[in-house]
Amino acid sequence: MDRPLPRVPAEPGGRKSGPSAALRHDSALRHSTGEARYADDIPEVPGTLHAALVLSTVPHGRLTALHTEIARAMPGVVAVLGARDIPGENDIAPAAKGEPLFADPLLEFAGMPLALVVAAARDEALRAAQAVTAEIAPLEPVLTIEHALQLGQNVVPPQVIRRGDAAAAIAAAPRKLTAEFRAGGQEHFYLEGQVALATPGEGGDIAVVSSTQHPSEVQHIVARVLGCDYNRVTVTCRRMGGGFGGKESNASWVAAAAALAARITNRPVKLRLPRRADMIATGKRHPFLYRWTAGFDETGRIAGLEALLAADGGWSVDMSGGVVFRAITHAVNCCDVPALTLTAQAVKTNTVSHTAFRGFGGPQGALLMEDVVHRVAAALGRTPEEVRARNFLGVGGNSAELPYGQSVEGELIGRVWAEAKRDSEWDRRRAEIAAFNAQHPVLRRGLGSMVLAFGISFGIQHLNQAGALVHVYSDGSVRLNHGGTEMGQGLFVKIAQVVCDVFGVDLDRVAITATSTAEVPNTAPTAASTGSDLNGWAAHNAATAIRGRMAEVAARRWGIAPEAVVFADNRAWAERVGGNVFLEFSELAKLCFLERVSLSATGFYKTPDIHWDREAMRGHPFFYFSYGAAVAEVIVDTLTGEHRCLRADLLQDCGRSLNPAVDRGQIEGAFVQGMGWLTCEELWWDAAGRLRTVGPSTYKIPGSRDVPPVFNTRLLEGAPARVETIFRSKAVGEPPLLLATSVWNALKDAIGTPALDLPATPERVLMALRAKG
Repeated sequence: MDRPLPRVPAEPGGRKSGPSAALRHDSALRHSTGEARYADDIPEVPGTLHAALVLSTVPHGRLTALHTEIARAMPGVVAVLGARDIPGENDIAPAAKGEPLFADPLLEFAGMPLALVVAAARDEALRAAQAVTAEIAPLEPVLTIEHALQLGQNVVPPQVIRRGDAAAAIAAAPRKLTAEFRAGGQEHFYLEGQVALATPGEGGDIAVVSSTQHPSEVQHIVARVLGCDYNRVTVTCRRMGGGFGGKESNASWVAAAAALAARITNRPVKLRLPRRADMIATGKRHPFLYRWTAGFDETGRIAGLEALLAADGGWSVDMSGGVVFRAITHAVNCCDVPALTLTAQAVKTNTVSHTAFRGFGGPQGALLMEDVVHRVAAALGRTPEEVRARNFLGVGGNSAELPYGQSVEGELIGRVWAEAKRDSEWDRRRAEIAAFNAQHPVLRRGLGSMVLAFGISFGIQHLNQAGALVHVYSDGSVRLNHGGTEMGQGLFVKIAQVVCDVFGVDLDRVAITATSTAEVPNTAPTAASTGSDLNGWAAHNAATAIRGRMAEVAARRWGIAPEAVVFADNRAWAERVGGNVFLEFSELAKLCFLERVSLSATGFYKTPDIHWDREAMRGHPFFYFSYGAAVAEVIVDTLTGEHRCLRADLLQDCGRSLNPAVDRGQIEGAFVQGMGWLTCEELWWDAAGRLRTVGPSTYKIPGSRDVPPVFNTRLLEGAPARVETIFRSKAVGEPPLLLATSVWNALKDAIGTPALDLPATPERVLMALRAKG
């Protein structure tokens, strides 16, 4: 019923549940209590089967025979499937062609799937998989980046960015340096491993529950393997127990294997990889080899740079093209180099095909300029901070334009560094650390910094789109669905906050639902830090369409223009002559239903103003840049090489944050994950090309005691995005990972050498100390 409005809300479109509210993750309590349901927690219907992979132990060879007789005769075994059992294509490539689900007959890495055993119980499937034997004619493997470079074999063609005459600039410069260094890869080590549950339906339909960042790609790969149309495959994902890029392409082939078994047995099939198999068979962050030559003057101004960034792509394309693209477009990071030639390539080796990982090549790219800055500083007897600032983009007369033609906001680069330096008490601590080191010959402390400029958008233009579906029910409750996936990063609560703002309702009135290809089709992956940007606008557009219809109903009732209707505080209200009036949101929803007004809408969004010329390697590939700065302090035992980060001060540009509580969590988590990549997470293959770091006993991820005891995180204030992002917010998932580079820089400061390969394990720290003399 219509009622007079007792007061005008202080802030129409209120913020109690809307953007900028520091709300907890929507599943935080369920995560804590164990009530949050993941793919493996879904109750299994009677007759559900379980699958296990048979993996190659040889890095390169030709499969001549596969002996499955013993496995087929083992208890519980229903089927043993291989390449010949695939009704569609034996190809699970996400971006190219020629990546088989099962080897046929060429083996390209140790860990390549040969077959799938299907049994009544998981343990039975795993035991039977061990009983399958293979006859393999070995071929010579290529196991290092250096060897692949010598052979000239790549998984994608080299990408080259040129500006000016780099060779001439280097030759004319007063000083010149040449160097080489390496950065290792990184295992995703998500808490929930790869898992999929496939259930056959009528007429060839199949439903797949997948732990995936990209339900549409799972749909496409499953359909390709089964030889059916996309509309026969429905993929859902309510949440993942971590993804970090590892469930962008790898989840697709895991789901395809489960779907194949479900199709052939006509029974539900679950495939959950054990941690060991997961680490052996799935891709990692790309390792990189860097070679560079720079010319510079006595002030540290870099005049020219020639650099090679060579990534280990593994045996197939996977997502290496995009990783190399982001690496080369972030290779100068926040610095201006007037003349340069950058070459980035992904070489082919007989190791697992490396894939997306948080930052997607950006962190590896940014390492190049940090190495240049630190070695130039050492050669000149200056500090790295002085040399970096001397070359800041858009500061002190330097150009703000990146080598490929897009400009950054130089004043924000300067600002984040100035504020991080102030927050961290840089000058005081610099003197304090010098005094400590003067009195301690064994324990050495170091202080390091990092400043970042990270571009936000997919490098592949067509992926910069999103869809959403919003329903308002006649009781005023709201159901929200969109193409983004939840992997613990808080995307779902952020998008719900956007919808709350549009309707002016509380968060508990919005039902957050599982991502499904049946509800929102043709989606992009939740990756590249674009989840909130893309899906936030799509949901906003859908909700706005419904709100417009509801406003028209209220306006007719009150005899006013629809634009005069305000939605806030769970009400629709308006000012009018003779007194203000309002309806509860639920009452207006019921009224709309009675007047036969649709309360359902789809929303769509595509990122504007982005373009890229792949031939010229120029354009405007990113919608905007996110900036940040960090200072880290470490202590090193020079007798053992052991080290620890004692303090970290982080400042990250989130624009006008959609949810500061969630964003702070993302910043802290990204920093710790980045610190793991740079210090303790070492992937090790033996001489036979077999990965030996295949579990937590041999692969060390950061633990709670590795988190800096003093850990200060702050969001940059008063810096809303200057382009039209959703509520002027900025992405936060990937950029802060680069802030961990400050730990690497602090270690170099502590041991007194700019030369330190990554990860900076105690062994490598000791080797760097010995090389220093």
